[in-house]
Amino acid sequence: MKFQQGKIVNIPQGSQQWAELRSKRFTASEAPAAMGQSKYQSRSDLLKQKATGLVPEVSEHQQRIFDKGHRAEAAGRIIAEKEIGEDLFPIVLDDEENGFLASMDGLSITGEIGWECKLASESLFAQIDAGKLEEHYMVQLDQQFALSGAERILFTACDEKGENYKHLWIERDESRFKPLLAAWEQFAKDLAEYEVPETEQPKPEGKAPDALPSLVVRASGMVESSNLAEFEANAMATLAGINTDLQTDTDFADAEKAVKFCKDVEKRLSGAKENVLGQMQTVDDVVKTIDRISEETRQIRLKLEKAVKTEKDARKQEIVLTAKQDFDTFVRGIDVGQYMPVQIPDFAGAIKGKKTISSMKSACDDLMAQAKIEVNETASTVRGNLKQIDEHAADYRFLFSDLNMIVSKPADDFAAIVKSRIADHKEAEQKRLDAEREKIRQEEEAKAKRAAEEDALGAQEAEARSHGVSPSSQGKKPAFEMPPLTYPDPTPERMDGKPNSTETVTLSKKEYEKLEHNSKMYLALAAAGVDNWEGYDMALEIVRGAA
Repeated sequence: MKFQQGKIVNIPQGSQQWAELRSKRFTASEAPAAMGQSKYQSRSDLLKQKATGLVPEVSEHQQRIFDKGHRAEAAGRIIAEKEIGEDLFPIVLDDEENGFLASMDGLSITGEIGWECKLASESLFAQIDAGKLEEHYMVQLDQQFALSGAERILFTACDEKGENYKHLWIERDESRFKPLLAAWEQFAKDLAEYEVPETEQPKPEGKAPDALPSLVVRASGMVESSNLAEFEANAMATLAGINTDLQTDTDFADAEKAVKFCKDVEKRLSGAKENVLGQMQTVDDVVKTIDRISEETRQIRLKLEKAVKTEKDARKQEIVLTAKQDFDTFVRGIDVGQYMPVQIPDFAGAIKGKKTISSMKSACDDLMAQAKIEVNETASTVRGNLKQIDEHAADYRFLFSDLNMIVSKPADDFAAIVKSRIADHKEAEQKRLDAEREKIRQEEEAKAKRAAEEDALGAQEAEARSHGVSPSSQGKKPAFEMPPLTYPDPTPERMDGKPNSTETVTLSKKEYEKLEHNSKMYLALAAAGVDNWEGYDMALEIVRGAA
């Protein structure tokens, strides 16, 4: 179901053909009732009318009002056309595909400007002066906008002669179409499931107890004459015959009449008592009898009043409870019901001030329809938001543990939340990965540094081995870095200044091996850092001195 521009139907408004077409469509003038906003028809009555096809007969009073409205429309058209500067043509627009209809008082030849005229009233004039119409009028205009494509509608209030006239321009607002369409969709569902309720029986009128005879007491110094005994017997018999076990509607209607009867008896007895006391000072028997009858009457009245009030309260509670149960069943039947932030409608407030059972039920039905529309709109939003999660955040559901609390937000707001949370998560995840990579890089760098140091140490060890140094000296200062030992040259210079010839020394193998061992020992000590030892310099002096 959707709104689309209606096709012009060439039938006169008010004709039989027009009435027949209206009975098959959801019309603009019925839209306020469908939304529970009509001042003249309840939603329940519209449902019954559409289901049965029975249209209430127009009373003479209503017909007179309609006739005044037609005369006001004729007078207002002349003024409106001067106001607009264009002719306004009455038109019927039919959207057969979706079942909508709009009968407009006037539409310009271009279709850009519409016109709606209402019979003038103080209330309408006040609304026009305030620049804001009641929803009863606005909803009808919304459907006219939807089917006509008009951009503006001139809303006027005019009397029969055109002497009192006011107007208000209403601009097209397509954001209002969605709730109206939702109202019609819910109405269509309810109409498909509608069962004509049993005809409510007229409220029984009730029957009051038979009237008691007049009580006559004459007294001077004593009671001269009285029908008190006869009155008492009659009264007690009548009171005894009053039904206080209320079960049926007739019982309660009778009880209401009996309450009024008892109040009247009490009042008459009080008056008789005052009359007797005014005639004499002490008439004990008369006074006691009157008091006895009066008290019996009062007790029955109180009992009946309590029973009537209790039953009325019980019926109200039953209507409210039934409405709440029906609403709960409706919500639980929605596919996304577990996500619905549902608030029970105030059915008790809806029936406040209503006097009859039918008016109470109608008020609850109207509120129920509005609540269903709102629930369906929320459900549609929830479905759309859940689809966003499936399409854009399927791998990030863990970010939405509060989904029940946010899923009913408007689609744009929800999309912003989804986008923000995913972006924040990705940013935090990137920071975590960057930190892990940096840690790994630092560890690899340290590892490479250690490897380089180990390679350098290995090279030193190899160098040491090449000089005959034990691998135990790995990482120590190499022998060639030690300052060489110097010995004084024992060979005297020649007298002629020429250099001495190279001399050789002949050693035994044992002496050579000892010399070689000492040399290696020196190199090993040097590699081990002997030059940093305490006494190293002293040792060198000893060596030099020994040389």
